[in-house]
Amino acid sequence: MAPGAVTGPPPRRASLDDLRAKSTPAHDRERLTTHSRTVHAAVGPIEDRLGNAGVLADAPAFWSRVRRAALLHDAGKIAEGFQRQVDIGGIPWGERHEVLSLAYVDLLAKATGWTEEDRLMVATLVATHHRALLSGDGGGHGGKPALSRQYNKETDWNEAFGTGVGLGTGETVSQVPRFLHREWLAWLCGYLAADPPTTTPGDPTLAHRARDVLEELLNAWRQPVKPHQGLLAVLAQGALTLADRSGSAHVGLQTHMPLAVDYLARLPYEPHAHQRRAAESSGHLVLVAPTGSGKTEAGLAWAAGQMATMSGLPRVVWTLPYKASLNAIRRRFAGSLLPAPGERKADIGLLHGTVAQTLLTEALEDDCAAGDPDSEPTADQARKARAQANAMRLFTHRLRVATPHQLLSGAVAGPTYSSVLLEQTNALFVLDELHAYEPDTFGRLCAAMRLWERLGSRFAVLSATLADTMIQIIEESVEQPVTVHRAPAGTSPVRHRLVLDERPVDAPESVERLREQLREGHSVLVVANTVARAQDLFEQLAEDAREAKPGDPSAALLLHSRFKNGDRDAIEKALLRRHPERREGDAERRGGLVVATQVVEVSLQLDFDRGAVECAPVEAVAQRAGRVNRRGLHPEGPVEFRVHPAETHKPYSAGAMDASWSALTGLVAEGATALSEQDIDELLRRAYDTVWGREWVDEARRNRDEFAARFLTFTDPFHDRSEFAHALTKVFDSVEVLHHEDKAEYQALTRGKKGDPLLASRLLIPLRLGQLRDFGCTYDPYLKVHISEGVYDNVLGLRPSASQETIL
Repeated sequence: MAPGAVTGPPPRRASLDDLRAKSTPAHDRERLTTHSRTVHAAVGPIEDRLGNAGVLADAPAFWSRVRRAALLHDAGKIAEGFQRQVDIGGIPWGERHEVLSLAYVDLLAKATGWTEEDRLMVATLVATHHRALLSGDGGGHGGKPALSRQYNKETDWNEAFGTGVGLGTGETVSQVPRFLHREWLAWLCGYLAADPPTTTPGDPTLAHRARDVLEELLNAWRQPVKPHQGLLAVLAQGALTLADRSGSAHVGLQTHMPLAVDYLARLPYEPHAHQRRAAESSGHLVLVAPTGSGKTEAGLAWAAGQMATMSGLPRVVWTLPYKASLNAIRRRFAGSLLPAPGERKADIGLLHGTVAQTLLTEALEDDCAAGDPDSEPTADQARKARAQANAMRLFTHRLRVATPHQLLSGAVAGPTYSSVLLEQTNALFVLDELHAYEPDTFGRLCAAMRLWERLGSRFAVLSATLADTMIQIIEESVEQPVTVHRAPAGTSPVRHRLVLDERPVDAPESVERLREQLREGHSVLVVANTVARAQDLFEQLAEDAREAKPGDPSAALLLHSRFKNGDRDAIEKALLRRHPERREGDAERRGGLVVATQVVEVSLQLDFDRGAVECAPVEAVAQRAGRVNRRGLHPEGPVEFRVHPAETHKPYSAGAMDASWSALTGLVAEGATALSEQDIDELLRRAYDTVWGREWVDEARRNRDEFAARFLTFTDPFHDRSEFAHALTKVFDSVEVLHHEDKAEYQALTRGKKGDPLLASRLLIPLRLGQLRDFGCTYDPYLKVHISEGVYDNVLGLRPSASQETIL
């Protein structure tokens, strides 16, 4: 007898009431009919959310096809092999239920008189809601074979879906007993208000119907199609998979919008001119305004103003360049926007990180384990149920914050990603601090803007430092007009005395100057370009800060990207409490030290008395200055902001560093030391009017066009595109790792019966792909995460161990 075989006579399914859709715990084993109704009903809220925005306006049959596919997507779960698999203690079946479902699509199409195009699209959606239809050129990286590989000319269709031997007992079993088939077909037809189709002795069997429809789909989608047709097909697939997730998790989509349409009128102060202009703008927007002048509020005002002119229930998606800043902006929105009735805080979604990506993938896993002999059905089934529920938490919100990687991953399509792409329809994207990206990512985001426009969405770009060449690339990337607003001159008062210091920031004289400022009671911000230098400077200065402020647990703080997500979140909270923006009349010297890397540049509303930073690209220097005397309310007036040369150009390009230092020295030589808005505009002009600047523009355009051609042209919508997902991860050159001491806790959170995978993200540490070896990282295939053997503490973050040679 085969391992795990069912002993004794097979369980009898007496009626539809005995058919289950999921292998959830025994107390919640959902009936197949209930699940089919639930997923069918879940399409309605998705349609309400998206309406007929963008390309959907030209597809009147879109939603009716998705509804039909939702009803039929799991029809093949009637099979005895599947039902035995979801029995308590069952064994894997090894076949794909969605392939057998195609037979019922064929029968229902005949019974209800669908057009051939309706039948083709419904069958396509049903077939592809878990797996790719066709293999991609790269062979895939997900370990799940496309349907075209699993079912081919070698397949014994009668054994797979007809009357076969096996199912763990060795007896001959009919996969679909005649009486159950008739009852199931009558139920489906009744739901669609149609008479069951008449049958004759010569009609094909269910197995042969499934074979013929699958072959038809393979022939239909094997060759490239028009991009417009392919995009609509992927969006329909996204609608079905989102409905399936929602129905399986029993988690609905939010209708409450935390952002009030009269947001601007609710501000506790008279809005600035640039905020009013943003609120009054229609369509795409670029807003350039100084740090500390209310750009965030302007972006929210723009989004609030757009909602009244859009169909459905638009979502707001706020993107930022650093994961560290996502937590800060999420807390800010949760505390300042409108909670749903009965709630204390606004519910803001968060979409980033390795755990979220894993959830998106695992939520699409189902109970057809393809005969994996090493699978543990009971544990796997519980994990999949949790994955579905947690994944839905990523989609339900109407206002969420995200990294560009998560948004662009939706362009990859396939079952794992198509719902992410669908959710970018009828949405409002606020791209905060767009200047912070390298030209490759900037170009890809411009390509995404063009796609968002096709999906009926709009975008706003917010920045204090956006060069004219960047604005030009944005404008040429889309078809609709882009309104460009700049805050009026004088919006921000003079805040700084710019000093260029020829010595490195960690030179003995530089460190002594910082010590003296701390002893004098000033709050001091030091920004280094690398984590290693930031850690070294912090160790040199931390004790001086603590001596100047005895008893203050936040007297010395270090912030960089190489902390666990949870620890970094705690550090950010301490930073915001310890160094808030000054108010009128606040003359006290606050003291305290913060050493940071570029993660401090965005979304943290911090204010310091003094600043010393390493030279960086012009935009980064200006952003660092924006954390010193942020609103110009320091009692001394303009305060010192000192820029030191960097010993190496890394992590930036050598050309960007040379252009920045040249622009700064030229400006100072001409007597401009205030670092005003006009000074920053001039710095940007000089930096980009160089060989490096022109190469930057060319690279951004090239990456925009290549990304659009490779990822955003849906001519092969149902081929396996997992190799694209792999390539996209490399493109963003980022990964999250787990410290070896946290392995047991992470496993309990992601795999344990009472775990919460989203909470596991607090244990992960961001790294660049090229740094994995530096920190002794190896990949754990069970936990699906890299494990680091580096040294970690919650004050300094992750460091290489003494045995690890590295250049950081």
